[in-house]
Amino acid sequence: MDKRDVEYQIADLKADYVRLQQNLEKLEYVKGNLHPLEKQLAEIEQALKKLYQQLDRF
Repeated sequence: MDKRDVEYQIADLKADYVRLQQNLEKLEYVKGNLHPLEKQLAEIEQALKKLYQQLDRF
């Protein structure tokens, strides 16, 4: 994987993160089950952390 691939994956994950945050806010408003979305957000955060570490190596 090269630097552009990592940057593309980071941008894609950031977009997913923002979308999930918006869904989370909607669910909070209607008092829905937040746990699955919170879990997905945590997984994205971990993936982003790994990708940023990989990006630093380039």
